[in-house]
Amino acid sequence: MAAAAPPVVEVAVDSLPAAVLAVEAGAARLELCAGLGEGGSTPSLGLLEAVRAAVEVPVFVLVRPRAGSFVLEPGEQDLVRRDLEHAVRAGADGVVVGALTAAGALDLAALQAWRDAAPGASFTLHRAFDEVSDRAAALEALGRLGFTRVLTTGGADSVEEGLEGLTSHARLREADPRLPRALPGGGVRAANAAAVLAASGGLELHTSARTANSSTLDAGPRFGALRLPDPGEVARLVEAVAAAAAGQS
Repeated sequence: MAAAAPPVVEVAVDSLPAAVLAVEAGAARLELCAGLGEGGSTPSLGLLEAVRAAVEVPVFVLVRPRAGSFVLEPGEQDLVRRDLEHAVRAGADGVVVGALTAAGALDLAALQAWRDAAPGASFTLHRAFDEVSDRAAALEALGRLGFTRVLTTGGADSVEEGLEGLTSHARLREADPRLPRALPGGGVRAANAAAVLAASGGLELHTSARTANSSTLDAGPRFGALRLPDPGEVARLVEAVAAAAAGQS
């Protein structure tokens, strides 16, 4: 019998201080990106190398050429391929990607090309999944491609509104364990963690943990402040996931 997967709180970060603080607070995995406040894009290789040297937890890299539409032109798709190859060579444990067709379906040709470019990496589909009309068919396709997880609210604006969708996802995966697992994200907080985990049937949560209590590093009035995760919120989420794991044992 395979060992049960350990519980995971994944924290999205876009700076070295944020990465270190998240891990110190208990994050078991990082999603590294740039421009987190604008939805996230590909971070620099220098940032990846610095984070990789500073922390010992797995680091997944968001590879997204820009904010905005998930429909990517051929040149952008090639840029994603190049960036994810560089990221894996620089020490990324996994990559987070996504692309849609103009009709709103998964761009399977792009996803296959990216998967082929880094066969040893763990692949997560980002929130483009929530824009797909037939998520059951998308999960089947992603399972064939070898994607491990999908970042999702359950198809709603937030995880609290998407509990039904997360439950449907869990039922599909129970029937076919080859399907990628749900990584609930989008409004995850310690206060709703138990309900989200119960709906998803898993032991993973994704958050930026930016709350009213989040720390900042002031860069001056012209440049604003660097927002950091709230370590208390990360710690509370870690406790919630651990409690859920204990309840399933």
